[in-house]
Amino acid sequence: MVSRALQTIYVMWIRDLKGFMRSKVRVVTTLVVPFCLLFFLAFGLNRSFMIGEMPSNISYLDFAVPGVIGMVMLFGTIFAGISVLWDKEFGFLKEIIVAPVSRWAIVVGRVAGGVTTGLIQGLLILLIALLMGFRMVDPMGLIIAIIFMILIGIGFVGAGVAIASILEDTQAFSLIMQFITTPAIFFSGAFFPLASMSTWMRIASFLDPLIYGIDGLRYGLIGVSQFPMYLNISVLVVFDILMVLLSSWFFSKTKG
Repeated sequence: MVSRALQTIYVMWIRDLKGFMRSKVRVVTTLVVPFCLLFFLAFGLNRSFMIGEMPSNISYLDFAVPGVIGMVMLFGTIFAGISVLWDKEFGFLKEIIVAPVSRWAIVVGRVAGGVTTGLIQGLLILLIALLMGFRMVDPMGLIIAIIFMILIGIGFVGAGVAIASILEDTQAFSLIMQFITTPAIFFSGAFFPLASMSTWMRIASFLDPLIYGIDGLRYGLIGVSQFPMYLNISVLVVFDILMVLLSSWFFSKTKG
C-alpha cells in the first residue's frame, strides 16, 4: 500500500516536472517577466528610493530580489492547480480517479511537482539576480532561502489545487487566481518594507502568509528580517498543513 502511494506521488511529480520542462514558452516567460521587473525596480529606483528602516548598506536591488523570488514562487505554484482543470478537460483526471490509488497521494504528488517547478523558477531568478549585482551576505543562507521557497510553494500549490478541484472553467480559475495573487503581492512587503506602509495596510499584511515567506527569504539571502524566524516558520507550516488538508478534501469530492 505504501509502495503504491509512493509510486503515485512519483508519477504525478515527474509528470508535472516533464510538462514544465517541455513548455519552452513557460520557461522563457518565467525568466523574462521577473528579469524585467528586477531591471526596472532595481535600476530605476536604486538611487532615489528609500528603504525605510533597512540598513544603509542594502541597495534596493538587494531588498527587491527576495520579494521577486517570493512573487515567482507564488505565481509559479498557485497556478500549478490549473493542471487539475486540464486533466478534467482531457479525461486524464477521470482515469487516475478510478485507478486503485489513494487521492491524497495524487494531491501530494501534484504538490511536490508544483513545488519543484516553482523552486526551479526561483533559483533561476536568483542566478539572474546574482549576475545583475545582487549580493548574498552568506552563501550558506541559500539553504535557508530554499527552505522558505519550499514552504511558500507547498501552501500555494495546495491553495491552487483546492480551488481547481471545485471549478470547471479555466477562465474562472485564472480570474480567481488574479484576485488572490494581486493583494497577496501588495501586502507581502515584496517591494516596500512594512515601515513605509500605512497603518491599515500594515495590519492587513499580517494576514498575508506570503509576507512571512519573503521575510524568511530576506533573512537567508541578505541577513535582514522584520519578524522572528520562529514566527515565519510557524505561520508557513500552519498555512501549508491547512492548504494541503483542504486541497485533499476538495480533491476527494471531485468526480473528474
